[in-house]
Amino acid sequence: MKIEQIYTGCLAQGAYFIESNGEVAIIDPLREVQSYIDQANKENATIKYIFETHFHADFVSGHITLAEKTGAKIIYGPNAKTAFDAYIAKDEEIFKLGNLQIKVLHTPGHTMESTSYLLLDEQGKEHALFTGDTLFLGDVGRPDLAQKAADMTQEQLAGTLYDSLRNKIMPLPNSITIYPGHGAGSACGKNMMKETVDTLGNQKQMNYALREDMTKDEFIKEVTDGLLPPPQYFPLNVKMNKEGYESIDTVLNRGLKALNPSEFEAAANETGALVLDVRNETDFAKGHIPSSVFIGLDGNFAPWVGTLIADVKQPILVVAPEGREEETVTRLSRVGFDQTLGVLKGSFEAWKKASKEYDRVNSITSEKFKNIYETNEIPVFDVRKETEYLSERLLNAENTPLDFLNEHLAEFPKTKNFYLHCAGGYRSMIAASMLKKRGIHNLTNIEGGFDKIKELGMQVTDYVCPSTL
Repeated sequence: MKIEQIYTGCLAQGAYFIESNGEVAIIDPLREVQSYIDQANKENATIKYIFETHFHADFVSGHITLAEKTGAKIIYGPNAKTAFDAYIAKDEEIFKLGNLQIKVLHTPGHTMESTSYLLLDEQGKEHALFTGDTLFLGDVGRPDLAQKAADMTQEQLAGTLYDSLRNKIMPLPNSITIYPGHGAGSACGKNMMKETVDTLGNQKQMNYALREDMTKDEFIKEVTDGLLPPPQYFPLNVKMNKEGYESIDTVLNRGLKALNPSEFEAAANETGALVLDVRNETDFAKGHIPSSVFIGLDGNFAPWVGTLIADVKQPILVVAPEGREEETVTRLSRVGFDQTLGVLKGSFEAWKKASKEYDRVNSITSEKFKNIYETNEIPVFDVRKETEYLSERLLNAENTPLDFLNEHLAEFPKTKNFYLHCAGGYRSMIAASMLKKRGIHNLTNIEGGFDKIKELGMQVTDYVCPSTL
């Protein structure tokens, strides 16, 4: 028996490769599937099943492509309805995989088709549980994503999730291993642990949602309290996962078309494509194509693309570091952005060498900002999440979270220079690029962000109750 967790940090997502006696099951595969096929070939094994825990909202699964390439059967739990060929399993139905068995446990609540898969070892003993978004480490799946589709309120879904946990998961042996669908950083939960594997017994001790004495009303209140609105691309990803999508090969062939600067400029003008610059934030600040949006590959790339661009049908032209073009188009496709039309050949250096117009972002070090801040009354905008801002913030800074920047555009000064910061500099550069695209150029980015500001000993406030702001 072999179980491998294939964890993708930028999505905080776990896919799973299970092999026994020459047969393989893949659980919740990523969009690009060749690595699973290569691994099965290396093991001299055949991919027999593709188990989907639910219709994912935060990424596009590779189930359809993997089934087309291997002939493996796609399995969903009860209540799932797809536009493609899939087997809809019954609750407690068992699938044989080599010398192992995989038992279907219908665990609705995050969504109504949400299903966990219980792995029984060679002796038929309960060994591991693949929980998808039903149970995370330290948390459970948010119950508000499927309320329209399920014609239920988030409170009703939360109550259903409570029953699933108490009736299906908590009675299992404490010794079994929990393999969740996501870890810390995912928008599918609130309080996930940084670890990605744990025992059920430890989760009963650590996870607030599994308290033995917790009533259903208490559970509903705690699970629904403090939920931020989901990113706009979530329902679009669900639609793709239910109805189908283009092959990743087609997406790559189209998206990796190398365009010289003149071709790139013409394509942008003719198609109205968004120019997405995925280089380092420092390089973007020094020079970039006017009106391009920065979302760097080396940050939390895919979720920010989904949150800020939102429309998966938006045509995109990419400025990437040389050698990372395929990585960029692939990672865009993971969250459903399939309409990449090409990449800038030679990256931004080629644009400069062609004597094309370019723009910069005015940035200063935290040390220079400190001198200005302590001798002048200046407007400062903090683009971190509200929870970060409320926990600790720079005196007199306004909170304009990057997630909801468009809702705060009227708050930025029209002519007077203002200053932007986040925690470390990544998000504030994204914000700067978005504001400049909207014609707001009177801004200065603070390099190093709040973390550096604190290091310099600048005065900050501790926790501030929202009601006092």
